[in-house]
Amino acid sequence: MAEQAQKMEFKSELKQILNLITHSLYSHKEVFLREMISNASDAIDKMRFDSLTNEAVLENNREWKIKISVDPQNSTLTISDNGVGMTREAVIENLGTIAKSGTKEFLDQLKSADASSRPELIGQFGVGFYSAFMVADTVTVTTRGAGQTDGVRWVSDGQGEYTIEPCEKMSRGTDVILHLKSEEKEFVEPWKIRSLVKEFSDFIEHPIVMDEETEDEQKTKTVTEETLNSRKALWLRPKSEVTKEEYEHFYKQISNDFNEPARVIHYTGEGVLEFKVLLFLPSKKPFDMMFGEVKSGPKLYIRRVLVMDHCEQLLPQYMRFVKGVVDCSDLPLNVSREMLQQNPMLEKIKNNLVKSVLKNLEDMKASSYDDYVSFFNEFGAFLKEGLSHDYANREQLSKLMLFESMKTEEKKFVSLAQYVEAMPEDQKEIYYLTGESRDLVAHTPYLEVFKSKGWDVLFMTDPIDEFILPSLTDFDGKKLTAADKSDVSLPSEKESKEAQKEYAPLFDVLKKTLDQIKDVRVSTRLKESASCLVSDKDAMSANMERIMQKINQGGEVKKTDRILELNTEHPVVIALKKIFDAHADDARIATYAQLLYDQAVIAEGSKVKDPIAFANMINQLLVQTAGV
Repeated sequence: MAEQAQKMEFKSELKQILNLITHSLYSHKEVFLREMISNASDAIDKMRFDSLTNEAVLENNREWKIKISVDPQNSTLTISDNGVGMTREAVIENLGTIAKSGTKEFLDQLKSADASSRPELIGQFGVGFYSAFMVADTVTVTTRGAGQTDGVRWVSDGQGEYTIEPCEKMSRGTDVILHLKSEEKEFVEPWKIRSLVKEFSDFIEHPIVMDEETEDEQKTKTVTEETLNSRKALWLRPKSEVTKEEYEHFYKQISNDFNEPARVIHYTGEGVLEFKVLLFLPSKKPFDMMFGEVKSGPKLYIRRVLVMDHCEQLLPQYMRFVKGVVDCSDLPLNVSREMLQQNPMLEKIKNNLVKSVLKNLEDMKASSYDDYVSFFNEFGAFLKEGLSHDYANREQLSKLMLFESMKTEEKKFVSLAQYVEAMPEDQKEIYYLTGESRDLVAHTPYLEVFKSKGWDVLFMTDPIDEFILPSLTDFDGKKLTAADKSDVSLPSEKESKEAQKEYAPLFDVLKKTLDQIKDVRVSTRLKESASCLVSDKDAMSANMERIMQKINQGGEVKKTDRILELNTEHPVVIALKKIFDAHADDARIATYAQLLYDQAVIAEGSKVKDPIAFANMINQLLVQTAGV
């Protein structure tokens, strides 16, 4: 007499866990297929391992594959494997409990609101299986263990009970049959299955197949098995065996980029944790990086199963241009395999990846400089962003920086190391000037003294440059100093002190006349121009004020009181002093003071407050000069 079906209850905690898994832990219900395929792949791997010591258990069933069958008429989706299968006891143990826990403490942990504190469940059979109830109102499992003659059928609606009974099964392995909910009929559509396998399980080692029916002109129907996954996990193959074309094809597939990558980074990380790495540095900025918010982080796989499409924890935000794959077989994950726990091992992988990316950039800069310049033009702003956020790698990042300078041709660059190497012996600091464009900064009066001494000045014309300067205070023991700040240490200080004393009465009048300035000083940096404006050491630069004005979209930005520097050897300043010495209350003094200030404003790249008044003063001078 055949054994009757036996009705059994899940352990009480599992009832609550099932509800939590099917409604809370998975953010996308489509991952159920990934979990079914992953379990099937694990079962095959277990069978292959067992056969190493007992080949007889294979019987004649050693053509490893995972088969997906759809039945639109009955709304069922079946995932079959010829792996190790299960005995009755194994079915009860694996499908009637979760993580072999059955404890209230386990449930309390799982219910934690913070996903990062949920217990590690990867590798414990059964957790992913219950995601099936997100799309199915009933699940049937038929299985036959290796070396067994009878099969076992398990059926449940996920509400608290299941039935288990013997059944006939022709071969070893497991069939999971999902009786889909009425609103989930899309999962019997072949195109949907193909899409999900391609997205989540394309690199599973074993073939994932599905029957495909074709019809010829004579209306004869033929059924063939279609393999849905590529099975080409490039990152698991030795680097020497992968062709340039294969790398390029894979990069374009995962990045949606039409260009070839600038660099391929392929290696195995070894140590406490072993992981496979295949990363790509793009050659051009992808379209999505120019428009819209970019998701960062490489794809994370576990034994070829996609776990996260963008694992932000594996690379810092400033490396969001890096594309690729990291595959770690024993990295701890939480139950959903979508939210990673915060753990030291993950941080070790991240540190390893960051160092590898930076080293590859250094190698590119050293061996393929033109390629690096092209890369830096596309992604230099991201690396500069890293200077502000990645203090541990600040030195390496600073070596990767490139800037135009007073001595370089337009669109040619110099590194900080090259700048320091070319410094004359009497130059002690690295000088830079920020501005909106090379044309603007290259023609400012701030450069006059540097030109006279043959000292170079870096041009920082990228808007982000202003924001990285607090993190880039020095390089190779040399301080970075703004050429337009008041604390620039320049020669002729003795002469300037004497001139400052001589011009003090005039400067006092100019300060009272120009209420928008903090002080008036003799300039040691001007050789040809009459005047310029400088900021105090820690004050906001004029370029930063302009940037903040744009960010605030015309809103009020507090102006920094500036220092007006005058070239006491310039004819205009000399003439102004003669007028002052003759008549300290001469009305022309205020007019000339405003002109000197306004032309300094224009020279620094800013706009004068009253352009019409400035034009009228110029016109008056022209009239006077013409003798009209």
